Amino acid sequence: MKVSGFTFIRNASLLGYPVKESILSILPICDEFVVNVGESEDNTLELISSIGDPKIRILQSKWNEKMVTKGFVYAQQKMIAHFNCTGDWAFYLEGDEVVHEQDLPLIVEAMKKYENDKAVEALVFDYVHFYCNQYTVLEGTGWLRRAPRIIKNNIRIYSPDGLYFLVLQGNRRGRYPKAAHTGAKIYHYGWMRPEEKYSEKIKKVTVYWNKKSQEDFRYGRIDPAVVKPFKGTHPSVMNSWLSDNPKPLVLDDSYKLTEKDIRQRLKGLIEKVLPVDLSRRHFKLIR
Repeated sequence: MKVSGFTFIRNASLLGYPVKESILSILPICDEFVVNVGESEDNTLELISSIGDPKIRILQSKWNEKMVTKGFVYAQQKMIAHFNCTGDWAFYLEGDEVVHEQDLPLIVEAMKKYENDKAVEALVFDYVHFYCNQYTVLEGTGWLRRAPRIIKNNIRIYSPDGLYFLVLQGNRRGRYPKAAHTGAKIYHYGWMRPEEKYSEKIKKVTVYWNKKSQEDFRYGRIDPAVVKPFKGTHPSVMNSWLSDNPKPLVLDDSYKLTEKDIRQRLKGLIEKVLPVDLSRRHFKLIR
């Protein structure tokens, strides 16, 4: 069984992505790791090169700045990396996603278990979304609870807008992959970067949706109902990235619930009464 890790990244240092830690977190279980490095304004290429592992295969690309529809440029960059994978399984991580070392045996076990199960096309992970600091997480129907991050590399698949995977049915239609649950977690640190880096990230990202962001990002402007304490441990590769003096979260008392916040609260109430999951799901769980 051969496993290919893959990701794409640009301006990692400028925008506060822990991409080096992300790659290192699953490198022990990968036979190769394909990194598509976009032309950057910082030291991203040098950062990836500094990993210095022969498993790393770096591709260099230039983004299509004219592609400003629905973030499809992210799909293009993700697929450049994906389509260069040569393993039986392709393990995708975004630049702010990290796997805990305690979950690596679970992941390997799942890949071995379902390698020859033709019904299973992808493997699903639970998500932990950190917010502001390493002691706070976000939970609710509006926050991604589960997503496929490992996909079989012998099926016809693509990534619309870079956000998820679709399996081709015929030549015209796509469907979500049929998946098994790994029992492992993805630790998402994207909402933990410094406010100035997050503001810069928003400004650079929204142009690919043909929008402009004017307002600076500030932690605390959020529905307090989704804010929870984190009681677990962090992946060891994140030790040097995490702050010894993290910024405390101060909720903004003047924050007004949006229509989306109210909808998510209503969904949460429904989930307490009925055995349903009303969060976003880009897969069909069959195992």
